[in-house]
Amino acid sequence: MRIKAGDKVKVIAGKDKGQEGTVLKTLPKQDRVVVEGVNINKRHQKPTQMSTGGIEEFEAPIHVSNVQLVDASGQATKVGYRVEDGKKVRFSKKSNETIN
Repeated sequence: MRIKAGDKVKVIAGKDKGQEGTVLKTLPKQDRVVVEGVNINKRHQKPTQMSTGGIEEFEAPIHVSNVQLVDASGQATKVGYRVEDGKKVRFSKKSNETIN
């Protein structure tokens, strides 16, 4: 996957189109990512001895094709790979800058 945990991304499709957030977790086998503040769902939780019940909100995974990486200049961009000093690094295709 070209998107990693900790990257800042912009949603380009779906009900949350236009929102930006940080990737909390990646699910590579399912091609999905969990983005902070995006795709909020609600779960009705019964009370237990350990916790009180109520409506719990959580971020659901979103497909990786519906997000684009935001580079240092703040623009959504595609991600490419190249070899620099014998190491494979990611770079922004829009600004041609290396992504750390």
